[in-house]
Amino acid sequence: MTMQTPYYQYDMALLHETLDIAKTQASRYGYTIHYAVKANANPNLLKNIASEGFGADCVSGNEIKVALDNGFNSQGIVFAGVGKTDGEIEYAIEQNIHCIHCESVQEFHVIELIAQKLNKKVRVALRINPNVDAHTHKSITTGLKENKFGMSVSEAHSILIEENRYKNIELIGLHFHIGSQIQNMEVFKNLALEVNRIQDELHSHCLPYLNLGGGLGIDYLNPTVNRLANFSDYFGTIHKWLEPGKGQSIHFELGRSLVGQCGQLYTRVLYTKTSQKRSFAVVDAGMNALIRPALYGAYHRIENISKIDQPVNQTYDVVGPICETTDSFGEEVLLPATERGDLLVIQSCGAYAESMASDYNLRERPHCVFIPNYELEKT
Repeated sequence: MTMQTPYYQYDMALLHETLDIAKTQASRYGYTIHYAVKANANPNLLKNIASEGFGADCVSGNEIKVALDNGFNSQGIVFAGVGKTDGEIEYAIEQNIHCIHCESVQEFHVIELIAQKLNKKVRVALRINPNVDAHTHKSITTGLKENKFGMSVSEAHSILIEENRYKNIELIGLHFHIGSQIQNMEVFKNLALEVNRIQDELHSHCLPYLNLGGGLGIDYLNPTVNRLANFSDYFGTIHKWLEPGKGQSIHFELGRSLVGQCGQLYTRVLYTKTSQKRSFAVVDAGMNALIRPALYGAYHRIENISKIDQPVNQTYDVVGPICETTDSFGEEVLLPATERGDLLVIQSCGAYAESMASDYNLRERPHCVFIPNYELEKT
């Protein structure tokens, strides 16, 4: 029976292998990982990640709800985001999550007012923009002064020196996040050193919580060779250079590195055509199923698995059916001679594929296949 395309396929064995290795490397230093739900909120993936004891990093009220619905403990949930609504803040407080990451002075005062209204005390960490260059794509950099995220050190200082004024807020620590898809460990060294400097300046070593965000990248060029992110060097680099306060717990928010390689997008060739300059393979998946290449030129490895034993000696622009010129998964992709009906696989689609999917052009979103075929082995 031919599987209807397009569809996402998730390798659950690889997911658990990745989770186990990440957890093992983090536990060497007593670090805590919160899974970044924005990377992929598929309920089956969430249940499996929660079953391994991970916390959750959420950036909307709905992400908090979905995390709770799929087995995450409320005390393992942290809530970030530069534009939290009053309703989302109220919901987070009512769920008694671990803490809210506050991104501006004005937001801090809004949290205080809402906590007063609810007659509750809420744990808050201040997200500081450290102005550390992640040396990644400009669209996924979050830690520079020109980015919208976080507050300045001086703004954090203005809050910390008056923390006793806020009867409904317990200031527990600091939060940092500088970007995504970072593979150069020197960047994380620079982050650790800047965190040390900021903690010295703010005298925040006595606070119990320190969150360094995430950002660890995966290998999009050779996904089958390098299936696992470099968790050992990542956590080892932080441990080597970070100087936390005594008893300060260290937290991370990993997303892509946990789920990115376990997912693939399968799509079938509808037509091939040639212009004066290009050959095209038109497939049945569109940018509504995987928007990253159209959004910021992201690379995903594409293979023709119907011609797996044939010479890879022709180039095609692999494009979708949507009425946008940017509806393309890759230009001049090297493939075997490709024809109508061939099955292509787009690798490394476990993160920011299904989670960013839409029904643009009223196209149906791809369905999901899990291998091995189970909902949750540990239930």
